[in-house]
Amino acid sequence: MSGSVNKVIIIGNLGQDPEGRDAGGGRVVNLRIATSRRYTKKDGERVEDTEWHTVVLWNKLGELAERYLQKGRKVYIEGRLQTRQWTDQKTGEERYRTEIVGHEMTFLGGDTDGRPQAASQPRQQRQPRRSKNYEQPTGAVGPKTNPYQDDQIPF
Repeated sequence: MSGSVNKVIIIGNLGQDPEGRDAGGGRVVNLRIATSRRYTKKDGERVEDTEWHTVVLWNKLGELAERYLQKGRKVYIEGRLQTRQWTDQKTGEERYRTEIVGHEMTFLGGDTDGRPQAASQPRQQRQPRRSKNYEQPTGAVGPKTNPYQDDQIPF
């Protein structure tokens, strides 16, 4: 296999409000998201491990996060891992940061006080690609009634 995959999906809660700034002609917003896992040790002790993730959102996606997300809110993020390297100006040491560059985001659950989120809040979701000649099939479509030829499949 000559290709590779760099894909990350997390569902977690914001640890702080989004932090945004203008950068390079666009808007960049950083999120700190906590994901947790719970398990029981052999001795019966219950343990909860929390992992913190830095998520970077650009332009419109970042603007939506700034507008609608706040500390405690649950969110779905899909993106890719990216590691940045730089030299610390004070110490001269090489520094590294691995973060998730988000390209999809969905607001989950309700507000931090448990109320459902308003239906008017926008969600950033990828729409399926369809050919220009695509028509919605009518009736049941099963193995014996597939209305498409191989070159007409809309994905």
